[in-house]
Amino acid sequence: MEAEQIVGALMTPKGRGDPYPLYAAARELGPVRRVKDLPMHLCTGYAEINAVLRDNAFGKLEFDRLPEEWRSLIAEDGAMESFSRSVLEMNPPNHRRVRSLMSSAFTQRRVAGLEPAIVRMTEGLLDELAALGEGGRPVDFMENFAFRLPVNVICELLGVPEEDRYRFRPLAHDLTFVLELTENFDDFGPADAAAVQLRAYFTELAERRRAEPQDDLVSALVQVNDAHDGRLSDAELLGNLLLLLVAGFETTTNLLGNGLYLGFEHPEVLDLVRKGEISVAAYVEEVLRHDSPVQLTSRIAVSEDARIGGHHVPPGEQVMLLIGAANRDPARFENPDVFDPTRSDNVPLSFGAGIHYCLGQGLARLEGKIAFEMLLERFPVMELAAQPERRDRLVLRGYQTLPITVSSAA
Repeated sequence: MEAEQIVGALMTPKGRGDPYPLYAAARELGPVRRVKDLPMHLCTGYAEINAVLRDNAFGKLEFDRLPEEWRSLIAEDGAMESFSRSVLEMNPPNHRRVRSLMSSAFTQRRVAGLEPAIVRMTEGLLDELAALGEGGRPVDFMENFAFRLPVNVICELLGVPEEDRYRFRPLAHDLTFVLELTENFDDFGPADAAAVQLRAYFTELAERRRAEPQDDLVSALVQVNDAHDGRLSDAELLGNLLLLLVAGFETTTNLLGNGLYLGFEHPEVLDLVRKGEISVAAYVEEVLRHDSPVQLTSRIAVSEDARIGGHHVPPGEQVMLLIGAANRDPARFENPDVFDPTRSDNVPLSFGAGIHYCLGQGLARLEGKIAFEMLLERFPVMELAAQPERRDRLVLRGYQTLPITVSSAA
């Protein structure tokens, strides 16, 4: 297959459902290959993607630099524009300015301090799973655990009241479509509608925190915004609150679902984790590598010096970084298609690298570790009740449903 055929196939339901054969086909073209007739380059190599993510010659395509004919097609205050005002889509110096405001919420000390709350939340959700699954009744792991744990954790950090949290899963599902590969901006209708609802919600919550500040991240960011010293504009406040909400649970939800399904596929591995012969932390890391919750990201060349190895990328041209392919690069990982939590030097690129390295990666890893530890201890017997349903997404890879049965008795 040629590069352009691979890109096209990745945008089909079949390609999104199982992109790994397409990644393998792309790898046969070399670690980087230009897509014919498009200002785009496919990158599959671990070393090459790691280098691009750390190279200042590559950056994000900022909204304000989009061609006018493109911007005219994008809904004002919609999903794409909202994300464009967030740290996700910023280049220095704006990226550095905004990221510094949020990084205090994700320090190693602050994340470690959340552990008792995560344990308490996990315990409550496991109690509910046990009740829902009493007598062998099937229960949806995604709806009743994998979504609810991380959304509760990020909402606690932000300061979102518990009674509001139920609404976020469908809104986040719609909103994050804007991160997917598409050829038609008309497909963004549901994403734009979700952005409008979430912006309205956070506008109202910010007003409440202005009137009655709390010990939460929304209150802290509102105070910075109200200082009017150029550190955080109104649009940046809302854009980053939307990002923190959906990024705070979308990837972790997928990590939990992908990880449990891999356990069903490899029961011998799960048994070793239960016995303590494989650490839960190693298991989580291998889930991140083997079936990454984030499959790709992109950069554009912002300098004449933009090169990937000996491959020149002209300014303004895009590089599609296939993280899912890099995590299975045989030049970096031995037997890369084998799920093996005992592998050494396991450093997947699932949370990126460089200046855009995921702020919440430590929190996601902690949630995964606590969740699997407590889940395996509470339910010595877990079985797949029916075939799970994959979300029809490529960039954010996970399950829509994962029906299971649980038992506290071995």
